[in-house]
Amino acid sequence: MRPDFFDMPRFLAGSPLFSGLSSDELTRIAQSSQIRNYAKGDMIFCVGEPCDAFHIVVTGQVKLFVVSPAGHEKVIEIISPGQSFAEALVFLNKPCILSAQALADTLLVNVSKRGVVSEIEQDPHFALHMLAGVSRRLHGLIQDVEAYALCNGMQRLIGYLLRDVEVDPASRQNTVTVSLPASKATIASRLSLTPEYFSRVLHELEAQQLIAIDRRKIRILDVQKLVGYGAQ
Repeated sequence: MRPDFFDMPRFLAGSPLFSGLSSDELTRIAQSSQIRNYAKGDMIFCVGEPCDAFHIVVTGQVKLFVVSPAGHEKVIEIISPGQSFAEALVFLNKPCILSAQALADTLLVNVSKRGVVSEIEQDPHFALHMLAGVSRRLHGLIQDVEAYALCNGMQRLIGYLLRDVEVDPASRQNTVTVSLPASKATIASRLSLTPEYFSRVLHELEAQQLIAIDRRKIRILDVQKLVGYGAQ
């Protein structure tokens, strides 16, 4: 996408971080923002680099990850279109503590730290928007820690498959298709599972006739039974 055809204020207005801002506020944030293209596999930032912006995904997908001293990669989060990342990092005044990589050809809006700080100094209400965004990310991380501590691998995988599915016992709609947003190895790392265990659990669920697998598309054949199976 050519930057001169991208309506930055309009895009920012649709982001949860900036919804409700006035046109003047959006214009100021837009002036301190840039649109950037990243090819699949490109690094957006790496551990140890300065963090002078946060980012919103327009199209594509981004992986946030860390690498252990032994070279093992742990996926922290997979960021999809409309979602933002690195909001908290820009306020730490420290180098990046994780890395970000494009999982596909990706278009990002990079919002500069300078522009955000300037807006906060002018309008305390803007600070509340930023706090809300950081709080959402913290809430998600707490849920992850809770799942790692209290749920086994089967339960974590089932929870991930049902993450966007409305579980309603009274509903007649008991089948649904979900798409894995990344490779099975990446999803497995996100859930702190080995790729082998991840595949084994998927095939166990398929053998139980709870799901049907078609590459990255997972058809849940009975939502209620899958919920019950995870509770065993």
